[in-house]
Amino acid sequence: MAAVRNGRRDTPAKTGGVCCPPAPKNEGRGLRVKDRDRELAALAKALGHPARVKILRHLVRQKDCICGDLVLEVGLAQATVSQHLKVLKTAGLVQGTLSGPRTCYCVERGSLARLKAWIGDI
Repeated sequence: MAAVRNGRRDTPAKTGGVCCPPAPKNEGRGLRVKDRDRELAALAKALGHPARVKILRHLVRQKDCICGDLVLEVGLAQATVSQHLKVLKTAGLVQGTLSGPRTCYCVERGSLARLKAWIGDI
């Protein structure tokens, strides 16, 4: 069960040896077209900056949560990376888990599956 701290939802760091569980099949297919279009637009907006695309690509390649090397990977200041992660979290593309004084991040596989499916439907 996810805990809520400081207005943020924290999820377990690992599920079955993998940071995030695999996306359910047909995730989001039951939504009305209007709702799908609205969510697709929000997901696309979150990916509207090259740094966020780079962050998401890096997280997709990882098997476990990332707790610290995103700044080195993206090559931007910590504060800038944090702002981009906030946008990705708000859109539901990334999960953040508090681990002591730091936050570990991984891809939200369900949102990524919806994004792929809906882009394919265009």
